[in-house]
Amino acid sequence: MPHRRQLLDLLSEYLGAHPDESETTRRLTSFVERQPLCFERSLAEGHITGSAWLTSPDGRDVLLTHHRKLGAWFQLGGHADGESDVLAVALQEAREESGIEDIEAIDAAIFDLDIHEIPARRTAPGESEPAHLHYDVRFCFEAKPGHGAAIASPESHAVRWIAVEELADWNVDDSVKRMARKWQSRRQRGRSQ
Repeated sequence: MPHRRQLLDLLSEYLGAHPDESETTRRLTSFVERQPLCFERSLAEGHITGSAWLTSPDGRDVLLTHHRKLGAWFQLGGHADGESDVLAVALQEAREESGIEDIEAIDAAIFDLDIHEIPARRTAPGESEPAHLHYDVRFCFEAKPGHGAAIASPESHAVRWIAVEELADWNVDDSVKRMARKWQSRRQRGRSQ
């Protein structure tokens, strides 16, 4: 279990900070504890993914991607593909999916967790990928000033900076709206201190 220890420690810290999310945290922790191959895409049940809540330098906007396979707007992120440092996975995915290199982690703590089903889909003639779960671990990142324009990767139709306060009115996944609320609350706490 040594390769899983870092994530398990982060999940324990997250549970302490977010007791209201105990069900999701415990499900994800249980998955990591019982599945030595949890970071491998080949695990049919599901696998760990790393995502990035990537904000503009002033924290007002978040970069979302219109996912080509899923046909909806989401945060940047992707498969761990065997890498157990999920923060590093999220950073790599943010850079690859945005075309922005000058990105920094705001901190090393987990920002959000989500477990969601990826529907079965045809991958090639006569081949398909069964439905499976993504155990998504999400971190906060900031694009540094002068970062340049965001460019969509081949996995996306588009990328777009969106005002966090406007996300409640967007047709986005509930977990994206939850992250927007968390981010706004975090910024409010920061201004009041």
